[in-house]
Amino acid sequence: MKTSSRHPKGLQFLFFTEMWERFGYYLMLGIFFLYMTDTQKGGLSLDKKEASDIFGTFIALVFLTPFIGGLLADRILGYVNSIYIGGVLMGLGYMGLAIPGDTALYVSLLLIIIGNGFFKPNISTLLGNLYNTPVYSSQKDSGYNIFYMGINIGAFICNFFGAYLRNNFGWGYAFFAAGIGMFVGLIIFALGRKHIVSADVRKPAQSQDMSLMKILGWVLLPAILAGVAGWVLIPGNWFGSDSTDAFIFGALPITLFYISLYVKGDPAEKKSIGALLAIFGVVIVFWAIFKQNGTALTTWAENFTDRALSEPVARVAKPLGIVQEIDLEWAEYPVFDAQFRTSKDSLGNTLKAMGPHPYLKNLNPNEYPVQGQSLKLISTELFQSVNPFFVVLLTPLVVGFFGFLRRHKREPSTPAKIGWGLVITALSTLVMVGAVAVCNNGLDKASALWLISCYGVITIGELFLSPMGLSLVSKLSPPRLTAVMMGGWFLSTSIGNKLSGVLAGLWDQYQDKSYFFLTNCLGALVAAAAIFLMLKWLKQAMGSKIP
Repeated sequence: MKTSSRHPKGLQFLFFTEMWERFGYYLMLGIFFLYMTDTQKGGLSLDKKEASDIFGTFIALVFLTPFIGGLLADRILGYVNSIYIGGVLMGLGYMGLAIPGDTALYVSLLLIIIGNGFFKPNISTLLGNLYNTPVYSSQKDSGYNIFYMGINIGAFICNFFGAYLRNNFGWGYAFFAAGIGMFVGLIIFALGRKHIVSADVRKPAQSQDMSLMKILGWVLLPAILAGVAGWVLIPGNWFGSDSTDAFIFGALPITLFYISLYVKGDPAEKKSIGALLAIFGVVIVFWAIFKQNGTALTTWAENFTDRALSEPVARVAKPLGIVQEIDLEWAEYPVFDAQFRTSKDSLGNTLKAMGPHPYLKNLNPNEYPVQGQSLKLISTELFQSVNPFFVVLLTPLVVGFFGFLRRHKREPSTPAKIGWGLVITALSTLVMVGAVAVCNNGLDKASALWLISCYGVITIGELFLSPMGLSLVSKLSPPRLTAVMMGGWFLSTSIGNKLSGVLAGLWDQYQDKSYFFLTNCLGALVAAAAIFLMLKWLKQAMGSKIP
């Protein structure tokens, strides 16, 4: 059959569905840490360690539930229905965050976590199924790259809306807008249903050892019980907090399930499953570093980065609602030390005192606003748009670079690309080591160019790793396990996300911040070395399926 250089019509609808879904998710995520640590404008007034723990646990669970969503879609619901269910739950969850109170907060987070489990793995699986025909199969890698750009367009534009709404109206309006974005995505999905439904093909009946009820009984129930035990029964905090203990214990039965797929797999499947599990294990380190953009790097942007705007730029930006203004008026603020760590009394309560805005703490007095005027700052969450901006900008260049290497018979294998992605990730952490050095370990403000450069470098690492991983899972997974193995990819993301919160929670313990970033650098280099050491075996295991 003749192949086509065009893409299936369903791609454009999946592209815009995912773009608007990611608009909502990253709008919420871009302000969530700021909301939790805000002490002045209706935030939760949590310290950085507690906020990092909640943030890391949330983004971990968001990527853990796709395991369940993939199973249910594979066996019972189908992919289209799962996307509808997941989208509605997520939209309601975002909107629920606009309601004050702890109950609304945790119920809303639970809705988002469950909703993402239904949505995330199944839209990726639908995309892969669209290309599972001889006509379009050669365009699968390109299709995933286009899809990945949709994710990042949504992630780029959302923070401008978030900054405008939270600066001018309050946190609740920004969270509500995230929900609207999700429902816009569902409307687009419904409009394109006729071009997508052909890819909604559930797998054949599974063998008894892979039955849904057996997995629920022998995998998910033990995971829940282990998580509860980690929270309630384990004395003290083995891994730093109750939530971390619960997550790690709860993830163990699911991890063992994936290992059992390899151990019990037939010879035709064993090599592919083994190769995927090895990749899953290594990329955990990437996500542990990358996902600190919402915690440690947001802290760097908030307190250690020079966010001042020139008057001409401020005049243009102010009507957009993305400018924060501070003046010399004193108010009650938390008491910060030189490292912006909050001081607490003997009961653990945050101490507050009258003083100038904390942003001025490590700013040269010559740059203070004059009496009666204000200092115009770019809103912190806009730095969250730097990474998706670079993804959109650099994706064609990275794709073109690999195309050039391919034409000259020099293109690295998919596992090698992932390994080089980890090396580049390590380099991004060294950029921040340089930032710490030039700002005297936070005694002065660092230029925003350091943080932007860090995002630029790690984005290249991301483009070497993340789209390749999604495409690899779709190509290598045994047909009966496609959604389950896609859930495995998200499981590795989940564990990495949780580790990102654990690492970010150590921020205040590092007196010299360069050691914080050097620790991340070492982790990325060790993971890269593991990939390169396994390279020969991985290429043999993948055979002719992956170049």
